[in-house]
Amino acid sequence: MLSSLLPGLALVVASGILALAQPAAAGEPTQVTPIHDPALLKAFHGEAGIRRITADALQRYQHDPRIADIFKGHDLVRLEKELGDHTCWLLGGPCVYSGRNMREAHRNLGLQARDMDALVENLQAAMDKEGVPFSAQNRLLAKLAPMKRDVVER
Repeated sequence: MLSSLLPGLALVVASGILALAQPAAAGEPTQVTPIHDPALLKAFHGEAGIRRITADALQRYQHDPRIADIFKGHDLVRLEKELGDHTCWLLGGPCVYSGRNMREAHRNLGLQARDMDALVENLQAAMDKEGVPFSAQNRLLAKLAPMKRDVVER
């Protein structure tokens, strides 16, 4: 019974985490540091698992009618690499993220809170498919949450 409730609970927790990070138009972009916890990286099945999650999530984003238009006209090969590098770096993996900060990367996309909610739902589904434990998913989402203020514009 509990296992059937976990996906819904995960969405509630993720929404709550992201709700804490409200958009902010002014100020410097959010500064982020990686999590250095080998057990967390192992929970994501290392760099290979992170790459699978990233590829799966990006496929889900492109097919989700709520957010698919956001991805049209973008270099999806580059985006997949950058998302994977960023996530791997955040989780303390061997990757180097050399892309733009989140504010610059999402400037003028007009993203809304509901777009972020859809992105998180799809990311959670990809992490579930990879078998990432609920607690590990929440640690990543908690790390991503402060970036919401740099991504959501309206």
